[in-house]
Amino acid sequence: MTVRWDTTQVDGKPMRIYIGIPDCPGPHPGVLIAQHAGGVDAQIQDVVHRLHRAGYVAAAPELFHRQPAGLEPPQRTALLKDAEILADLNATVAHLKTLKMTVAPIGIAGFCMGGRVSYLGATSIPEIKAAAVFYGGNIMKALGDGPSPFERSAHINCPVIGFFGAEDTNPSPADTKKIGEELTRLGKWHEFHTYNNTGHAFHNFLTERYRERAARSSWHGMLAFFTEY
Repeated sequence: MTVRWDTTQVDGKPMRIYIGIPDCPGPHPGVLIAQHAGGVDAQIQDVVHRLHRAGYVAAAPELFHRQPAGLEPPQRTALLKDAEILADLNATVAHLKTLKMTVAPIGIAGFCMGGRVSYLGATSIPEIKAAAVFYGGNIMKALGDGPSPFERSAHINCPVIGFFGAEDTNPSPADTKKIGEELTRLGKWHEFHTYNNTGHAFHNFLTERYRERAARSSWHGMLAFFTEY
């Protein structure tokens, strides 16, 4: 199995992608991994490793590639624009099409701000056939011009699974309920799971917020969801 850094071009500028590729020729399903505020760090790289061991081509683009070096994560996140995020996701999909094997169908999974990116991608990229949202914050907030991911919900054309903490504040349980109700109103297939005694970033084993039960349960739930869809 191969795990490496690749580089592709977005709007004429380089963007690195941390990618895991199974050794057997395929075809293989693909998963875009949307990073959290910490970037494509050890946790996100671990997601790539685990998914590619499970038989997926897993690719995590560095969404902060436009930001100057030395900024703190909140500053980098504040500089993101939805149009640029979608350009990065589309460039990653295009990069998967250049590989020597067929990569299809393609899903997306994202953590924290990446959960928002996963939801955004589900509204805007037709190649995405299934989306997993892990505690995606600010889904109701637009970055730059245009509607928020929440306001784009009518354009979702794939199943969405979500995993949330009952003690989270962004998204809060009220936010999660509102998003679920909107998807129900629109007739969009979705399944949301909320874990008690759990806050934000419960998958991040680099911090004290990690919660093993929620992390294990949601991971297996995501794998079963991707297998089905």
